[in-house]
Amino acid sequence: MIEPRIKPTRVRHAVIALIFLITSVNYADRAAFSIAGSAASAELGLNPVQTGYILSAFAWAYVIAQIPGGLLLDRLGTKRVYVWAIASWSIFTSLQGLTGLVPMVSAVAMLFALRFLVGLAEAPSFPGNARLVAAWFPAAERGTASAIFNSAQYFSIVVFVPLMGWLAHNAGWRSIFWTMGALGLIAAAIFLRFIHSPTAHPRINRAELDHIEAGGGLIRMDEGAARTAVAFDWGNVRKLIANRMMLGIYLGQYCINVLTYFFVTWFPIYLIKERGLNVMEAGFAAAAPALFGFAGGMLGGYVSDRILQRTGSLDWARKAPLTLGMVLATFIIGCVWARQEWLVVALMSVAFFGKGIASLGWAVMADVAPRKLAGLSGGVFNMFGNMAGIVTPIVVGYIVKATGSFDLALVFVGAHCLLTIIAFLVVAGPIRRMEIAE
Repeated sequence: MIEPRIKPTRVRHAVIALIFLITSVNYADRAAFSIAGSAASAELGLNPVQTGYILSAFAWAYVIAQIPGGLLLDRLGTKRVYVWAIASWSIFTSLQGLTGLVPMVSAVAMLFALRFLVGLAEAPSFPGNARLVAAWFPAAERGTASAIFNSAQYFSIVVFVPLMGWLAHNAGWRSIFWTMGALGLIAAAIFLRFIHSPTAHPRINRAELDHIEAGGGLIRMDEGAARTAVAFDWGNVRKLIANRMMLGIYLGQYCINVLTYFFVTWFPIYLIKERGLNVMEAGFAAAAPALFGFAGGMLGGYVSDRILQRTGSLDWARKAPLTLGMVLATFIIGCVWARQEWLVVALMSVAFFGKGIASLGWAVMADVAPRKLAGLSGGVFNMFGNMAGIVTPIVVGYIVKATGSFDLALVFVGAHCLLTIIAFLVVAGPIRRMEIAE
């Protein structure tokens, strides 16, 4: 008698859905000052350069902590590190609402310090997401899975930026930080309760585990022996940076994130100061490009996986959507000549649709990271990418102060879209998993 075939469970789909929701809160917390910034700057007396440095504070810490964060993930496992990260960044987000109320403490210093601490706490989040995708998904599904959690950055703006605009308009800018901090603590509790490694999840069956592992999923990544097989040393970091393929991928992620950080830091302020919208209108106007970015992100991941299934070529699967998307992203430069607000929003929507299609960096990392250095590889990748969060807000702040306009800032951002294509097509070369000798 033939045994009936056991149908695989689909626990991995629930896991990526939860990662998506938690990453949405992550992006909302880091973007909170962008919505609160105009009202907070007026009340606290901040000029554009001070605002630029405050907006960049998150990225200074985020970049510094990427390698330590990746090391912690490799040594302690994803779940333990990630839960503490969510709880910590949520508390630091809430405390920003007390700025200006604490005697003898400079508002600039307090905001910079707290956003710096948020950056430290959020550092393990995206390397942690990449580890979860590498563990839970076979290679043929990683493009879609990575696109889902990466698209949370757009979904976050669609849902939370209008909410934050409404809060600022009706309850004051401080309420944004208190509300988002509370939501973050709820997210930490959800992660603790429902996210596990594949081999430890109570709802997964053997058929799904076999499906994931047969497709290249690293289902035992967080087991003790796997975590400690390769000890951390700076030599491994040098090997990653010295590898041409990895360096091209790192450079490309930096260039993509220039557009991301302009949008989550200066774009709402641009709409208010240069386009004359109020804070609530800016919140809703920012949601439209984000919605297109979300759609582009989902489409890019799906198309990438379909190309991989049909051709078996990682190069075609990852680079073709990326190139098309970055060409569309250069439409942001058109805002320099746009005079109507609706046209600015339309051009931004096209740019972010393209950026969403191109946002395959984390899928590429799951494809190429050395098996025993997944956390460290993701940490270095995210470190390079988020250097854009240091450079972009500061450069834009100086441009706006010097010229009184955002025009050159838009050109600065658009030029990086073209540099992304060069980084992936010319510098990186063929996409394949990097091997590090033991």
